[in-house]
Amino acid sequence: MRILHTMLRVGDMQRSIDFYTGVMGMQLLRTTDRPEQKYALAFVGYGDESQGAVLELTYNYGVSSYDLGAGYGHIAIEVPDAAAACERIRTSGGTVTREAGPVKGGTTVIAFVQDPDGYKIELIERAPR
Repeated sequence: MRILHTMLRVGDMQRSIDFYTGVMGMQLLRTTDRPEQKYALAFVGYGDESQGAVLELTYNYGVSSYDLGAGYGHIAIEVPDAAAACERIRTSGGTVTREAGPVKGGTTVIAFVQDPDGYKIELIERAPR
């Protein structure tokens, strides 16, 4: 067994595709539009779906925003340098909500950014190997 994808409901499909590809550096892997069922999907990720988990962006026709609720946490992405990733994201128009620095009580360097729909994304700096 393996994780295939995480689905996020988005209020504007193109805005979300632009964020995840242009700001976060993912690739648009595939799209599906289901007008009769009134929804569209876009799958984005850092590589082929057969090799790793991806994000499924779901746009329900006519719905421009969602209440994220208290149960949602975040998406975690490994980066080689969290501070450099924050700068690149900020320069690309993204929002950094926590600058790179050690996690409370530890040494792992993390940062947080936010997508256009308010979903939190944790950047975790890769530990030296």
